[in-house]
Amino acid sequence: MAQGKIVVRPWSRAGAPTEAEVRRLLEAEGLQPYPWANAPGDVYGVHAHPYHKVIYVISGSITFDLPEHGQQVTLRPGDRLELPSSIAHSAVVGPQGVVCLEAHRA
Repeated sequence: MAQGKIVVRPWSRAGAPTEAEVRRLLEAEGLQPYPWANAPGDVYGVHAHPYHKVIYVISGSITFDLPEHGQQVTLRPGDRLELPSSIAHSAVVGPQGVVCLEAHRA
């Protein structure tokens, strides 16, 4: 993957993923995923990370705003977001809350 490229991959399999299924996918890439969850309507202000973030939504939804790229991305169950380091973003959790698995690349 090109450095600095935001990648969104919609879930292509039938049915919603299980946490175990997504965990296996991430671990097969040599990543160490961890779960996190937020309540409906929770908001993350604009920030950036010093690492490449890989996120899969397990249930619910979350919308990421990428102000420097003029882009908004809503992730639903199974969707994956690759967010390179130093990319400014904010997020709003959807009406059903969200459960995700996240991992970091060096």
